[in-house]
Amino acid sequence: QVQFVESGGGLVQPGGSLRLSCAASGSISGFSRYHMGWYRQAPGKQRELVARITTYGSTSYPESVKGRFTISRDNTKNTVYLQMNSLKPEDTAVYYCNDGFSPGTFISWGQGTQVTVSS
Repeated sequence: QVQFVESGGGLVQPGGSLRLSCAASGSISGFSRYHMGWYRQAPGKQRELVARITTYGSTSYPESVKGRFTISRDNTKNTVYLQMNSLKPEDTAVYYCNDGFSPGTFISWGQGTQVTVSS
């Protein structure tokens, strides 16, 4: 399976911003053919999708982050990004990237990157 490495997390105050990155670990062929997604898991909660970008560049978001999060991809770098603005304490979670429609099927789950929103 393909693996990715997430980075860019940290501690930020409410209202702040962070940009997460998700880069392929090792060589990967056909990255542009993967629909990609960012997921998050807060303590005691199920993992949830927070952003998806298709191979065509179409994006979608749940209402909880719409207007605040932006997903993008750079196929030349085999990397997906998540720009997070106006962060709220409820955005605190470990963030992961994976296949946008079949998470865990073609791409192994990585370590994730911790995002903590707190004053």
